[in-house]
Amino acid sequence: MDRNTFTGLFLIMIVLAGSFYFFGPSQTEINKEKERIAADSLKKVAAATKTTAPAIAAAKPAVDSATLSGPFGGNIAGTVQTTVLENENLKLTLTNKGGKILSVEVKGQKTYDGKPVILFDGDQNKFGLKMNIGGKEVNTNDLYFAATKAGNLVSMRANYLGDKYIEYTYDLKPKSNNVAFNINLNGLNQVIQTDSIALNWETTLLEQEKSGKKEKEHAAPFYKYVNETPDHLSIAKDETEELKKGKIEWFSFKQQFFSAVLLPKVAFESGKLGVTVLTQPGEIKRYSADMKMHFGQLASQNYAMDFYFGTNKFDVLKAQGHEIEKQVDMGYWPLKYINRFVVLPVFKFLEGFGWNYGLIILILTILLKVAMSPLTYKSYISMAKMRILKPEMDEIKAKVGEDNPTLLQQEYLKLYKQVGVNPLGGCLPMLLQLPFVMAFFFFFPNLFELRGESFLWMKDLSTYDDFIKFGFTIPFIGDHLSLMCVLMTISTLIYTYFNNQISGATGQMKYIGYIMPVVFLGVLNSYPSGLNYYYFLANMLTFAQQFLIKSMVDDEKIHRTLQDNKTKPVETKKKSKFQTRLDDYMRQQQQTQIQSKKNK
Repeated sequence: MDRNTFTGLFLIMIVLAGSFYFFGPSQTEINKEKERIAADSLKKVAAATKTTAPAIAAAKPAVDSATLSGPFGGNIAGTVQTTVLENENLKLTLTNKGGKILSVEVKGQKTYDGKPVILFDGDQNKFGLKMNIGGKEVNTNDLYFAATKAGNLVSMRANYLGDKYIEYTYDLKPKSNNVAFNINLNGLNQVIQTDSIALNWETTLLEQEKSGKKEKEHAAPFYKYVNETPDHLSIAKDETEELKKGKIEWFSFKQQFFSAVLLPKVAFESGKLGVTVLTQPGEIKRYSADMKMHFGQLASQNYAMDFYFGTNKFDVLKAQGHEIEKQVDMGYWPLKYINRFVVLPVFKFLEGFGWNYGLIILILTILLKVAMSPLTYKSYISMAKMRILKPEMDEIKAKVGEDNPTLLQQEYLKLYKQVGVNPLGGCLPMLLQLPFVMAFFFFFPNLFELRGESFLWMKDLSTYDDFIKFGFTIPFIGDHLSLMCVLMTISTLIYTYFNNQISGATGQMKYIGYIMPVVFLGVLNSYPSGLNYYYFLANMLTFAQQFLIKSMVDDEKIHRTLQDNKTKPVETKKKSKFQTRLDDYMRQQQQTQIQSKKNK
């Protein structure tokens, strides 16, 4: 901005300020205007009250006597009443409106802001049977049931006529996360003419974690066909799916760290699942399920089921059977096998010592690095050989020139063959370690054990540590900066620098390695601090390994060995399959170039 522009803007501001001061309304005028607005508001409220009162009365028409004396007449209207079932693990609030579970509290667990964990609550939760009676659909969610409680068993009954009724029973055993649920249809075979009825369950999942965005990324309805592997609906968008490929063994409304699962004793005939991503604060997603159940012509029809309300702790879900634990995302093949059969057992073993989870992650990282140390050593030696050969490779490059890349590569291969060096020897050991590095990317964000566990400045290892809060959103970074993610990024940059020193990388390859840590800063900034802590430890331990290996390796000895290999007859050296294929490829490229020059 130049001096004249600044002066002009300054003068304009003075003029505007003066006009507001000299020409603005007086305090008396302001007070009169406030009184007028207040009077108008009172008149509008009074008018609205007069007009809405009749409307409300009209919205609740009286139920006629014919309806009250008809089917379910005594259950059409009523007063909402609740009954509480409670043990050491769960607190269930049941309502006579629909005879359903109104809310579920998982005891012993807290949300990120210290409130009780409520899986679902309120009238948004719908549960009931849909039946065709007399050509009309009856939804038990709209009926008022009569509740009877005996110990930890609650019975909800809605009478049709005479001895015909619907009864729900809920049985909560001590120290259990399971609720035995039974549906008894007595005498309704005389009024239900269809061969099936539908069980409908709809609920809104409430936000439990610090990052609602990440919680949505780990929430989806799951289901399992009989004799099939569990599957799920989309985690990123609204979706409805018809389940008609077979009978349904179970389905669940899964959040990041908690689940509500329904397991029927007899598999559902078919069904439909739906998910809607919500944008309202405090809400994650809305799930819906319609499951078809066979209805015979027996006088009394019973449907036994079990609810599971609780954590997504892998071993707890596994104890439920039916492969429910597979809804915990352990990654793709082969990552899920590494996590399930290697990482998780070692983690559970270390957990048995009762250590802080930050220390457990440290020990786990050390064990992994020790197990991978032979590969790390082999990779270091291969890169050291390439670094020692670099002066000779530069001489070849100066002699051959860069205008004939095929010939240059052939000369490089001759040198590698003479000295007995595999140019990919440094990459292959690193690639073998990569699946373990990637496996932790899925392991920590889905590990319930880290939830609410603190270490150093990190209050919760299952989510990000917002060391710096911006108060606004920065593209690619977000609204915060995670200190552990920053430390991980810095350590990765330092690791890249020293790795380039070891390998002797030059040109573009020297700088490509610096791009990925910066990318990871944006990607991992909102990931769990436990994951970034692991990557930080892995980098630091790699530094220690390389320092130790460097003190053990004599570059002069490696150089002498490479030079001695040159004196050995080429015929005595066994050519690898890779070298054979590479030589054939280079010869073909050479012939192609020669033929191309002839055609010109």
